[in-house]
Amino acid sequence: MDLARTEVSGEASREVNREASRVGHREGRREVRRTGTVRGSAARLGLMAVPVAFFAVFFAYPVAAIVARGLKVDGVWQLGRVGDVLAQSDVRHVLWFTTWQALASTALTLLIALPGAYVFARFDFPGKQVLRAVVTVPFVLPTVVVGTAFLALVGRGGLLDELWGLRLDTTVWAILLAHVFFNYAVVVRTVGGLWAQLDPRQEEAARMLGASRLRAWRQVTLPALAPAVAAAALMVFLFTFTSFGVVQILGGPTFSTLEVEIYRQTSQVFDLSTAAVLTLIQFAAVAAVLAVHAWTVRRRESALRLVDAATTARRPRGAGQWTLLAGVLGVIVVLLVLPLAVLVQRSLGASGFGYYRALTREDGGAFLVPPIEAIGNSLQYAVAATAVAVVIGALAATALTRRDAGRFVRGFDALLMLPLGVSAVTVGFGFLIALDEPPLDLRSSWILVPLAQALVGVPFVVRTMLPVLRAVDGRLREAAAVLGASPWRVWREVDLPMVRRALLVAAGFAFAVSLGEFGATVFIARPDNPTLPVAVARLLGRPGDMNYGQAMALSTILMLVCAVALVVLERLRTDRSGEF
Repeated sequence: MDLARTEVSGEASREVNREASRVGHREGRREVRRTGTVRGSAARLGLMAVPVAFFAVFFAYPVAAIVARGLKVDGVWQLGRVGDVLAQSDVRHVLWFTTWQALASTALTLLIALPGAYVFARFDFPGKQVLRAVVTVPFVLPTVVVGTAFLALVGRGGLLDELWGLRLDTTVWAILLAHVFFNYAVVVRTVGGLWAQLDPRQEEAARMLGASRLRAWRQVTLPALAPAVAAAALMVFLFTFTSFGVVQILGGPTFSTLEVEIYRQTSQVFDLSTAAVLTLIQFAAVAAVLAVHAWTVRRRESALRLVDAATTARRPRGAGQWTLLAGVLGVIVVLLVLPLAVLVQRSLGASGFGYYRALTREDGGAFLVPPIEAIGNSLQYAVAATAVAVVIGALAATALTRRDAGRFVRGFDALLMLPLGVSAVTVGFGFLIALDEPPLDLRSSWILVPLAQALVGVPFVVRTMLPVLRAVDGRLREAAAVLGASPWRVWREVDLPMVRRALLVAAGFAFAVSLGEFGATVFIARPDNPTLPVAVARLLGRPGDMNYGQAMALSTILMLVCAVALVVLERLRTDRSGEF
């Protein structure tokens, strides 16, 4: 009996020891997690510090400065000015036109681009990747070039005017078609990227159960696509609501959006109070759109189970699918390729490349230097802006990598998108007003232009890198942290090798959009250092066929540079599911 008690007692002691060991291991793991969470939160705050400081100094401060300059008199805020401005009939007309043309542009873009999204998602055909790059070229083109291309197509002396005597350059149709041209790629990439990853077997199963093709699509595919369609629609609405260059060139004095009116009130009427009120209205509208967009993006990320896009595309089968492919190709040729082809043709109108050779001569008028120097200026500015945007955007994307972010981090995510919607004209003029005293007296510094351009490039860097960073297995980071690696070393050894290609793609997008930034640059680019978009706008603003031809030539050069950048990006890109 004593022997039995001894054995039982020994077994119980060993079980207690094993349980204590298990508890100790669990507590150790919890302690590692707690330590990792604390270190991770500290690292995230450290990563966010630089982007927050950058946006505070070079975005929030200039915008706040110009608003204060317009609405603050003798240190007192004149908030009653908001009601006075809104009571003006011409301002209400601008608000109405801005809103309805953005809604019309969004609806028209979705109607024309959704079939293209389906074709790129589900069909496999020769030249698909080249065609994808062609479709994306208009999106990264400067709005000045887009306006110039449509001016060559539908304006005075344009192709339609020569063939049928038809001019659309002073009608709203020119603006709407140019907006579709510009935003076609937004729908194709955002909706098509998700559509390509939806499992087609779900829709096929519905059809086997007796549902028609339309009903299966409506009840299975459409609900899955709804967040992507909503996100694309919101982005198109945002870009068209804040449209500047397209409306400035094609609308003439007849049509004016909020952005164009802010520019007019700031640079021509010199009514800063009205410009400040319009800026606040645009800011409120953009903030609301971005809040809804962030919700749709979170819903799209968390609610779907996706498959490899490479397994869902197949060659068209049957007359219907081939007809659909032909129709989409026809739309791309007429709507996207034809304006650019006419632009190139008009730039070659003078014998012996006369318009291009004229770019090398000083005219003593709109330029203090030969217009050709704008090419070198733009490339230098864009390289510097790309470097800034990649650093700021990479830090921000790394901070946003975890999906369980709180409201503060989600607010930071929305902040990064604001430069895409807030008036670039306001930012540019705010630079001149706010950054004119030490230690930030930058008005005479060359860095002012790249800083303004980098503000637009950062959102593209973040949206390109974030999906790839979130796809990295978090257990790899945890294992490296458990082994004692610092957050910086974890990022360098784990994340960087996996996101290197995405980083190059992000840099390419930042370079392209920086190259074409116009709204802010038109205020801060010096006459002896014009950028390509500013030079094009100045040439278009002067009478004469030679100035018009030079504008076409510069626009063609800018288009070719952007096209080359896009072809390189398509060869580098591996993940097709991102927003851009």
